[in-house]
Amino acid sequence: MASDLQNRMFAELDDKEPLEAAKQCAFDYLDKTQERRIYPSAADIEALRRLSTELPRGGVDAATIINDLHNQAARGCVNNIGGRYFGLVTGGVLPVALAARWLADAWDQNAPLFKTSPTAAIIEEICENWMRDLFGLPDGTVAGFVSGSSLAIFSGLAAARYRIFQNQGWDVNAKGLAGAPPVRIVSGRHAHATVVKAVALLGLGIDNVEWVDVDDQGRIMADRVPALDDKTILLLQAGNVNSGAFDDFASLCARADDAGAWTHVDGAFGLWAAASPRLQHLTAGMERARSWSVDAHKTLNTPYDGGIILCRDEEALNMALHAAGSYLVQSEDRDGMFYTPELSRRARAIEIWAALRYLGREGIDALVTGLHERAAQFAEELSAEGFNVLNDIVFNQILIGYGDDGDPAAFVKHIQDGGECWVGGATWEGRPVIRISVCSWATTPEDITRSVKAFVAARKAVAG
Repeated sequence: MASDLQNRMFAELDDKEPLEAAKQCAFDYLDKTQERRIYPSAADIEALRRLSTELPRGGVDAATIINDLHNQAARGCVNNIGGRYFGLVTGGVLPVALAARWLADAWDQNAPLFKTSPTAAIIEEICENWMRDLFGLPDGTVAGFVSGSSLAIFSGLAAARYRIFQNQGWDVNAKGLAGAPPVRIVSGRHAHATVVKAVALLGLGIDNVEWVDVDDQGRIMADRVPALDDKTILLLQAGNVNSGAFDDFASLCARADDAGAWTHVDGAFGLWAAASPRLQHLTAGMERARSWSVDAHKTLNTPYDGGIILCRDEEALNMALHAAGSYLVQSEDRDGMFYTPELSRRARAIEIWAALRYLGREGIDALVTGLHERAAQFAEELSAEGFNVLNDIVFNQILIGYGDDGDPAAFVKHIQDGGECWVGGATWEGRPVIRISVCSWATTPEDITRSVKAFVAARKAVAG
C-alpha cells in the first residue's frame, strides 16, 4: 500500500497543480523581463534572504514552495534574459531551447548509455554531426556533452595527456603520474582561468607551463612559441575572455600538427565564429588542432549548462575518461559516458539540438554576426561619448579604459547598482578596465543606446 507521502505526490502528478503553478509563475517572470532591473536591488536581495529558515520537520506543501520561489527567490535573479546584461559571457536563453529543456526535464532522462536513454544518445550523435559540419572539423571528430568549459577543457587535456603518455609507452591510467615521462605545456599568458585549473586538476603542474608573451590584443605571439614536439600540449584560444581576440591558428595549429604536438583550442564563446561566413576567418586553420572546447550556453544561447568537448582522437578521449562496471550495459550504439568525465548526467544535448534545428545555418549566422554588430555599435557609441575603447572589436568583447585619475571600481558599482545594464571589471595590461560582453540574442540596437546613456550618467555621478 502506498504511503501518505506517495499518495500526495501521485495526486500532484495526476492533477498537475504544482506544474501548472510553476508554468504560470514562469510566464509572469518572462512577461516582465524587458522592464525588470538587470541586477536585483538591495530590497530584492533582502527578500531572497527571508527564505533562510530551519528545515521544516514535516515538509511544506507544493503550492507554498512554488509561491515562495516566485515571490522571493525570483526577485534575486539576475536578468540574463533581458538585452542589457553584459557581465560574464552569458547568453540569454532562446525560447525554443527553454521549452525543450522543460520538456526534457519532464522526461527525466539519464544520459550515460544508449540503454539508459536511446533518445539522449541519438540526439547527442545528431548534434555531434551538426557541430562537426558547422565548425569545419575533421571527419571522425567526436563530441562529449558536459556542464561547461571547465569540464570540456579538462576532458580535452585529459585526452592529450593520455595520448602523449601512450606514445611514450606509459599507461597513465594504470601507473599514474609518479615516475611518468615529462609532458610539456605551452600557453599564452592570457589563458583563461579554466585552462589553468584543468592543468592543475590533471596533475600536470602550473609551474611547468611554458608561458609565451601575448600582443596588445592578448593573442599569443606566434614567433615566440618555442619549438614543439610530440610531448607537447599547445593551448590556444578562440576568443580572449577580455578582448575577444583569436590566436593565429593557421600558423600554430599547422606547426603543432606537423611536430606531433597536441593543440587544444579554448573556444568557449568564440568557436561559434566558425559558423558565420563573415567571421569564420577568425578561426581559419583551427581544424588542425586535436581538441576544442565550446559552450552552447554562451553564444548559442541555450540554457545552462551546455558545455561540449570536441576531439578528433576518439580513442584518447574514450580511454582518458573510461568507466567500467558489470552493471554498465554497453551497446553497439553511442554510449555518451565514454566522451565525458560524468556518468549520470541529464540529457543536456536535447536543448542544444532544439536550438540548432530552430536556427538552422542562416539563423546561427545571424545570431553570431548580430552579437558582433551590437558590440561594434557599443564601442562606436561609447567612443563618441569620449570613452576610451582599448581593443579591436573582432567579435563580441569590449574593453573600456577609465583614465588614470578615475575610479573604475566606483563607476562599475554605479552601473551595476543602477539596474539599467550590467557590466564587470577586469585587469588589462596591469590596470583596471571596464569589460563588456555582448552575448544575448535579445540585445537590440536600442538596448545598446540605453546602456551608453547609463555609462554617461554613471561617469557624471562618479565625477560629481
